[in-house]
Amino acid sequence: MAPVDPHSYTDSAHPLTKHVALSISLDFDLKTISGSATFTLERSHSGEIFLDTRDLTIDGAWDSDKKELKYFLEPADKIKGSLLRVVLENDVSVYSVSFKTSQQASALQWLDPAQTAGGKLPYMFTQCQAIHARSIFPCQDTPLGRIKYSADVEIPAELATVMSAAYIGRVPAATQSRVIDRFVMEQPIPPYLFALAVGNITYEEVGPRTRIYAEPSDVKAAAYEFANTESTIKQAEALFGPYDWERFDMLVMPPSFPYGGMENPRMVFLTPTIIVGDRSGVEVVAHELAHSWTGNLISNATANDFWLNEGFTTYAERRIIEAQEGVERVTLHIGLGWQGLDEEIERFKDQPEFTKLKQNQEGVDPDEVYSKVPYEKGSIFLRHLEHKFGRPRFDEFLKNYIQTFRFQSIDTETFVVFLKQQLPEVEQVVDLQTWIYAPGIPEDAVRPETGVLQKVLSLADGFTAGVRLQKSDIEGWEALEYIVYLERLPKKMNVKEVAELESQFHFSESNNWEIKVALLTIAAYSAYEPLFPAIEKALQVVGRMKYLKPLYQGLLESSSVGNALAKRVYEEAKDKYHPIAQFAVQFLIQKFP
Repeated sequence: MAPVDPHSYTDSAHPLTKHVALSISLDFDLKTISGSATFTLERSHSGEIFLDTRDLTIDGAWDSDKKELKYFLEPADKIKGSLLRVVLENDVSVYSVSFKTSQQASALQWLDPAQTAGGKLPYMFTQCQAIHARSIFPCQDTPLGRIKYSADVEIPAELATVMSAAYIGRVPAATQSRVIDRFVMEQPIPPYLFALAVGNITYEEVGPRTRIYAEPSDVKAAAYEFANTESTIKQAEALFGPYDWERFDMLVMPPSFPYGGMENPRMVFLTPTIIVGDRSGVEVVAHELAHSWTGNLISNATANDFWLNEGFTTYAERRIIEAQEGVERVTLHIGLGWQGLDEEIERFKDQPEFTKLKQNQEGVDPDEVYSKVPYEKGSIFLRHLEHKFGRPRFDEFLKNYIQTFRFQSIDTETFVVFLKQQLPEVEQVVDLQTWIYAPGIPEDAVRPETGVLQKVLSLADGFTAGVRLQKSDIEGWEALEYIVYLERLPKKMNVKEVAELESQFHFSESNNWEIKVALLTIAAYSAYEPLFPAIEKALQVVGRMKYLKPLYQGLLESSSVGNALAKRVYEEAKDKYHPIAQFAVQFLIQKFP
């Protein structure tokens, strides 16, 4: 007997769950979910079975004959939560547990009407990656435990439900003011891909297998932004094989959503910050779509193997973008990724374990060490393999990989064995030990070089020597060039330099959040107080961690005025942030007292 995952109580001697039937009710006044989960095991079992929970109240357990079962809820571990031990009798394969969530459930954010676009109805959404599904319902909360599920979701009649599942229909509840929305997920998914949102949600059709869901005031702008999704799906299918999830629907989230996107099968969640009216957020959609093959179809076995999810998906995302926009454009994306990776290598200079592809996260909260390393180093490694073996042969390997491991969760070692089988000479041309198991960026990693990228980087590198952008420099530039330029600039400048940058282009007023936050981050680190009101405004309206973390950290370490501003704004804005984002900002505040 041993745990199968450093972040789960799931025991190797116990059968895994193959199906969960949920019957749940949402209480927007109490901000809780209550109900029951009926588990079907892959084989019958007698004795204890271990489930992960976090801040759940357990109200009972019983077998398929309604006989009560003994259960024990252990004291909470600060990372894994509480072990729930259910005692199964007489070789059963089906059992049930009733439960209620806490108001502090780490996966859930409850929004009051005033926090929504419409301002009249409440909203609730989930975010289960990496180990937060256990705060919604008891489960074997490890990617190894892939489940199918059904769900009856009781909600107020005036609201609508979406899930990472197929919608079956709506039936009346016990009272006239309540209804039950029914869903079924017939493909096995890891628990972190369980997703639920309830609110004033409507949709528009944008393709034969895609709807855009959003609050009514936002749905038309979102539908315009993502109108070309079907062509992107077809491009991805040409690269990676058939799309196995039937539908690719997308929900534009409230501003407090903590990520750019979340790849929940059949219902991708997207930040509203990518809706700027010019369809420039295509890479976020391409990334979440690519997860349909690399991440959802093949998942990492544990957080130690997270690069198998995000490294492959970042590589696949950029193959889609290359096919749609060309080599020059995708190289800008790759160059931007390199800049982010360099920053992460510096961030973890005292914790080199977290600059490896295969990591050891025993005793570590995966949210605490979440970074771009699995994304960017993983993608660079796969491009290195592609370069060594040529694209046609690597593409053949990639399609075989997807076909071989579809609907499975694997570890790095399984990948390495398959790589050696498919490309037998790989150890002669690639130092796998260094790339996968050593920290940092390998010496033979090749940085991208194209005319446009090198020009942008050269202009940015000349800034501290007095080089300023001229009209001739920026002819033909789109948002991405400006983002690469701003991200390359020093984070700390003198007041005059920040003022020059802002007065020439007014980046802080941009509708593009990537551009806006890149400039505001420089202002934060540089203690440029004329832009502190703009920083405060941004922190009050958006909850995406990609923006929160650099803005808060810049303020916290810039000056006593900036530090005080960060702490005041957080106290005012924290209830607008998802619990995962609250955790991230609190961690920064503790580092900079």
